[in-house]
Amino acid sequence: MKVFFSLLLFFGSFLSSDDLLNAVKNELRDPNNFSRDSYRNPYETLSFFEIKPSMTVVELSPGGGWYTEILAGYLTNSGTLIAAHFDKNSSNNYLKKSRLSFEKKINSNPLYKNIKVVNLTSELSRPESVDAVLTFRNLHNWLGPMMDKIFSNAFNALKPGGIFGVVEHRANKETSIKNMKKSGYVTEDYAIQFAEKHGFTLISKSEINANPKDTKNHPKGVWTLPPTLRLKEKDKEKYVAIGESDRMTLLFKKPKR
Repeated sequence: MKVFFSLLLFFGSFLSSDDLLNAVKNELRDPNNFSRDSYRNPYETLSFFEIKPSMTVVELSPGGGWYTEILAGYLTNSGTLIAAHFDKNSSNNYLKKSRLSFEKKINSNPLYKNIKVVNLTSELSRPESVDAVLTFRNLHNWLGPMMDKIFSNAFNALKPGGIFGVVEHRANKETSIKNMKKSGYVTEDYAIQFAEKHGFTLISKSEINANPKDTKNHPKGVWTLPPTLRLKEKDKEKYVAIGESDRMTLLFKKPKR
């Protein structure tokens, strides 16, 4: 009987992995986004975050929807995806345009038919109704009171034992808050301490998204590197050779009662 259940668990895990691989390779994704897979490692990252296809998942600040494409395909049958984008009525024109562009994208592709869009600074979902909250390369944009609000809302929305997954550009140790804001890189210690302050427990770290070529001392911060390449043609080959930023990948959980 024990052997039977072990086999059942093994094959169940195998099938889930196939579902995720299919979502990563889904032809409904934007063809331009596939080129970033080698830097962002979506299959390995979502596997590390223990995301299953039946979960209710909140993606914080999805931007143009790079990860949304994969999550939507993965959760489409038995799961739920909530995209917490910039506030709909923001007074900031850039944020408002970004939200409208995202909504246009998800309304034009059947891949996104089951996505619910909410405001980033809202309560996200009913208390303790969500299995996982994920954020990819966003902490540097939130440094300050906004990050407190977002982390608090994420904690409240998660079920006990729920997952909080963080990928972020990784600053060198001892980098000041001022330089974090300027460079777009955040120290690992700061990210961990901030999450723990809001009640999360660090479960594991991964070097899936590490890049030892990234010196983190670029003239335009992290935006010097691909895909932004803020210096345009100046030293472009040098920055393309480095690739995307060095990133921390952190798995937190909300403690069970």
